[in-house]
Amino acid sequence: MNENQENNGNENFVRMESDAFEEGMVKIHGSIHRLRKMSGFSFLILRTARRLVQCILEPGRCEILGPDGSVWEGPLREEMCIRMEAQAVREPRSKTGWELHPVRIRILSVPAQTLPVVIHGKEIPASLETILDYRPMTLRNEKERAVFRIQDALVRGFTEYLQRNDFVQIHTPKLVSQGAEGGANIFRLDYFGREAYLAQSPQFYKQMMVGVYERVFEIGPVFRAEKHDTARHLNEYTGVDFEMGYIEGFEELCRMEEGMIRHTLEGLSELCGEELALLNVRIPRIGSIPFIRFHEAKERIARKYRRPVREKEDLDPEEEKLLCELIQEETGSEFVFVTHYPTAKRPFYAMEDEADRSVTKSFDLLFRGLEVTTGGQRIHDHAAQLAKMKERGMDPEQFESYLMIHRGGMPPHGGLGMGLERFTARLLEQDNVRRACLFPRDIHRIAP
Repeated sequence: MNENQENNGNENFVRMESDAFEEGMVKIHGSIHRLRKMSGFSFLILRTARRLVQCILEPGRCEILGPDGSVWEGPLREEMCIRMEAQAVREPRSKTGWELHPVRIRILSVPAQTLPVVIHGKEIPASLETILDYRPMTLRNEKERAVFRIQDALVRGFTEYLQRNDFVQIHTPKLVSQGAEGGANIFRLDYFGREAYLAQSPQFYKQMMVGVYERVFEIGPVFRAEKHDTARHLNEYTGVDFEMGYIEGFEELCRMEEGMIRHTLEGLSELCGEELALLNVRIPRIGSIPFIRFHEAKERIARKYRRPVREKEDLDPEEEKLLCELIQEETGSEFVFVTHYPTAKRPFYAMEDEADRSVTKSFDLLFRGLEVTTGGQRIHDHAAQLAKMKERGMDPEQFESYLMIHRGGMPPHGGLGMGLERFTARLLEQDNVRRACLFPRDIHRIAP
């Protein structure tokens, strides 16, 4: 007898909360996703933690009990939470290959109201704003929740790959005494009478921990007080960050990320094949991701698409899209590393190229027309870091705990940060990054 099987005088009576049915009597729980009355019976679609299960409810053949255990006199309603005993029958026309015929239903809870949005269709017939307003309800839609099964699988894959490559997972503070990048895009708050901030990134702490473990990573929240109102920005997102020491060049960081993405995407089908099929996800093939230097990218975009260069120190959103189109045409890759960004555009800890101090040993990873990762080699020498801070008019005393690692000796090192929601949105080819965020925080939204 397996661990799910109960001895109730019937060897075929199996408790199957996992939906992996066998013919015979099963116990299962979930919510009534949809009810459709037909002639002589009703279709009841049960929503479990993983999938939708088709049930045939026949009058007089199913005992229905209320929350108190007495016979239920009222009708069944959508979103009731129930526990069911049913006969499992093979039915190749259903999505699961099975059909359940309930013989007993125990109602566990009754919703206090009808849902304000329709969630049981293939798509939710509402605007994105309405979907987000009612997020605790709309996430119950089959396609909406599939997004976050896939996102969970991405996190699993990233974590597995990094741990296999000797990275130690760390958890850094989100309340900090100074910002990693400074500027106005930082949330200030009162910390027992002192000014503190929400962390823009785990940057300083990642670098500190390179001096301890050599290779570290963190997957956690990042806060940016940027007043952007676009389809690509969030004010709180999930950062996939890693940092590694004793590198010989920033290219090692790129290849590590390439391996991480390849490993993760290759494992998705096993972890969430049903969700990938439901959303018609195109999983890109990962070969050797091509590199292109920033200034070359700008020049080639301007030449090929006959558009003037307006922003000299960064790629604008349209240039990111055009560059990805150009690279895919030439190489077949949906990814591209753009390297050697201008020094003026990169943070004070970015290492400059010895051959050209106007550019840094840094990179962005673009995926399907959008920047999803920023990274690069860091300054590890104390004198060099101090000099660059002074060049930028920064007060080194405000970064005392950070500079401590440089004074104590640091190996050549670097790292990167990926936006999990952006990566998910591009993988699923969604039109707005908020669709890949459970409960988005943007300049308009702080609830639910």
